[in-house]
Amino acid sequence: MSTAWNCPCHILDTCRDVPQIKPMSENPHSRPNDRIKAKLQAQGYGADVIAALLTLDADHFHYVRRVMKGDVPQSLMDEVNAGLEPTQFHALSAILRIRGGYARPPAEATVGLLAEELALDPSRASRIAADLVERGLLQRSVSQEDGRRSVLVPTDAAWALMEAFLDAKWQRSLKLFAQWSDADIVSFARLFGRYTEGMREQYPAAV
Repeated sequence: MSTAWNCPCHILDTCRDVPQIKPMSENPHSRPNDRIKAKLQAQGYGADVIAALLTLDADHFHYVRRVMKGDVPQSLMDEVNAGLEPTQFHALSAILRIRGGYARPPAEATVGLLAEELALDPSRASRIAADLVERGLLQRSVSQEDGRRSVLVPTDAAWALMEAFLDAKWQRSLKLFAQWSDADIVSFARLFGRYTEGMREQYPAAV
């Protein structure tokens, strides 16, 4: 039994019934794109369109990953010396969205709405809000609609920080599109809007 040393338990007879792991190159589950290609072909898509869809899917993944990891906002925050962590920046942005009515009716920003906007536990949202208050970017105030309720109000420092962030963001965006033709920019904006609208339809927000 000269090959016994290859067995993890060193006793071949006890491992005869253990499934052998196939190399990645032989495992069909290691090539999900082959299965997706077959499905797309069955739907009548040609090779060029299939290649384009798979490339789009990969590029979209990397884009979302950079945003979710905080690479995009962190890079800009470093540029403007914000001194914030991505979660703190996302919270401040959420409060401005709530107050401004971006993709939702305008409202006073409460910890509850902040937690809803960020999909966080209220206790976690409360701690983040407290950090921003301590940094002088938020202040607690009394609701104009209900005097018993506390609301979060951005300070002048918060507005100045956001303006600096947006300026830095647009400077980079203009560099990104510097080599694009006007027609390409217009087409990309139209198609990306169409794509995001389709995403909203296929992946509706949780109620």
